[in-house]
Amino acid sequence: MSDTSTNKMSVETEAQFGDFFALLKPRVMTLVVFTAFVGLLAAPVAVHPFVGFTAILFIALGGGASGALNMWYDADIDAIMRRTQKRPIPAGRVTPEEARAFGIALSGISVMMLGLAANWVAAGLLAFTIFFYVVIYTMWLKRWTPQNIVIGGAAGAFPPMIGWAVATGGVSIESVLMFALIFMWTPPHFWALALFMRNDYDDAKVPMLTVTHGRPSTRRHIWVYTVFLAATAIGVGFTSVGGVFYMAVAVVLNVLFLKGAYDIWRRDEAMSEADNFAVERKFFRLSLYYLFAHFVMILVEAGFDRFGIEVLS
Repeated sequence: MSDTSTNKMSVETEAQFGDFFALLKPRVMTLVVFTAFVGLLAAPVAVHPFVGFTAILFIALGGGASGALNMWYDADIDAIMRRTQKRPIPAGRVTPEEARAFGIALSGISVMMLGLAANWVAAGLLAFTIFFYVVIYTMWLKRWTPQNIVIGGAAGAFPPMIGWAVATGGVSIESVLMFALIFMWTPPHFWALALFMRNDYDDAKVPMLTVTHGRPSTRRHIWVYTVFLAATAIGVGFTSVGGVFYMAVAVVLNVLFLKGAYDIWRRDEAMSEADNFAVERKFFRLSLYYLFAHFVMILVEAGFDRFGIEVLS
């Protein structure tokens, strides 16, 4: 290969800003930022806007650090799965060493700066979240047990607890229930995705429930977890972060979600694959709106409380 060709290739594969930003899993980071923001504003203690802004920024960086380290460790899996083949490492735009160094640096910065900007309880929760996602979920559970997404889902459920801790310096029943809402939502959300992405997980030898126990078992699990999820969501409505508007939206959404889970559970395996996938995709799309809507309503209720608006006298 000529020097000209070598130089051309190195320029074409040199990591760009967008490649490092992609390592942060911006779509996942959006959920982290939003739920942490809701936890922060729903807390009964007001936070100075500058402190709140910096806290959310460092929580976002911590979430992004987790994503970068996850992509570093899972580069071999990502190269096999169709939906992840274009990520920066398998696509050859970022080296694994660059991703690892980037993730470790962001982890340290985010935890230290959150502790200095807010408090060390929040920083400790952020540090544990990064550790849980990278070590417990990515390095251990994901490749070992079909319950990987159940236990590993805790990592994505911590942000509202961290936001709450930024404001209050501690943990309460409200923040625990917000954690539980995301924790219980994660399995049916990802198992619905796995139902119509099974070949990817098969090829990558990831022991998702669809691979190890089959589709009928996965559908039963979705139904059971959705029942517990609905109970958790309604339970949030009876705490200080709930209210009339939250409860109204929660009841409607959970009826729809329960119906969707029931339709998946009772689906006839003799039906065509296309018909089955349509039901599963519909449930998966609903799951995306489900979590967002619940946290929006917690935010709405927080706004009423913050501004002293009486909904019912």
